Amino acid sequence: MSLRSVQSLLVATFGLLLITFSNVSLAQDSAHAAAVEGKEAAHAEKEGKFNVTETILEHIKDSHSWHLWGHTSIHLPVILYSDKGLESFSSSNLMNEHHEQVVYNGHYPYKVVDGKIRVVNADGSVNKEASARVWDFSITKNVTALLVSVTLLMLIFLSVAAAYKKRGVKSAPRGLQSFMEPVILFVRDEVAKPNIGHHYIKYMPFLLSLFFLILINNFLGLIPFFPGGANLSGNIAFTMTLAVCVFVVVNIKGNKSYWEHIFWMPGMHWSMKLFLAPIELIGVFIKPISLMVRLFANLTAGHILVLSLVCLIFIFKTVYASAIAVPFAVFISLIELLVAFLQAYIFAMLSAMYIGMAIEEHHHHGDHEPHYHESED
Repeated sequence: MSLRSVQSLLVATFGLLLITFSNVSLAQDSAHAAAVEGKEAAHAEKEGKFNVTETILEHIKDSHSWHLWGHTSIHLPVILYSDKGLESFSSSNLMNEHHEQVVYNGHYPYKVVDGKIRVVNADGSVNKEASARVWDFSITKNVTALLVSVTLLMLIFLSVAAAYKKRGVKSAPRGLQSFMEPVILFVRDEVAKPNIGHHYIKYMPFLLSLFFLILINNFLGLIPFFPGGANLSGNIAFTMTLAVCVFVVVNIKGNKSYWEHIFWMPGMHWSMKLFLAPIELIGVFIKPISLMVRLFANLTAGHILVLSLVCLIFIFKTVYASAIAVPFAVFISLIELLVAFLQAYIFAMLSAMYIGMAIEEHHHHGDHEPHYHESED
């Protein structure tokens, strides 16, 4: 064999070995990359369990237990009435030690689904027909928060009233009096008097109750730990109840002139009266609806914004996100303190305005044509 043939054979052998080694290395690298990718996917899937929407809604919606920390919660009583009778049990029966929802077998098999107690079938699906027969009168988180706020209001006002009874109204206020008196005078001078007029005194208890009930619940909602943390003012049922109370007071106290301006507008042609009557009647219901939605939307939006900023830390999965999220969350929380007072003030002010419009005596000359008198020469 010639030297040239040996060289060609060695080159071919070396090339074959190089190609084989490259394929083996490429296969190993591919396997390693696939393994790493699989681990990262599994890790991402594990961490992907954090659901921003679910987390935010869990913090702002009502609940049958009051979460404190970790897996520690205050379990509230569940009171249900169905076609099988009345039953009551602790909400601890509806979750396990891992804070996961489980089925409780009472008169029906119950389970919490989207924050509501529902009757479920054997496969875990909701039995809509049976659920419709169950009335829930449970003491929920929002109900407990309302009881706490009412208790605080009673303690505050009763102590202030006792201090005035003891020292009189002419002595300088002290302690809690010095804090409450300017706020009460603010409601009287800036809310009741300008909008209701000289009949404001009889409506002061109602306006003060509205103002302080909303204010104290707004402030409690900003406290992240017990007895705060409940989004009561951001609950549509709570704001609707307050709006209905205003609606009842306004329309019961409405005088003849108020109803005349709704159904038969004075000073207008009869054709315009027919056109304006349904618009004015719709306005009677729009006013309390606007009160309800305004309070609900503003308070809920504030909580969602703060929680969204905090969730940025978990979305980006880095502690460095807290350098932006936390200062902005603190800033928004400070704005919410202002919003908490403003919403109580606006609700009370608009309520006083509607009451003033209902009891105001309108002076007009009726529907007749104006008389013209000839001037004497």
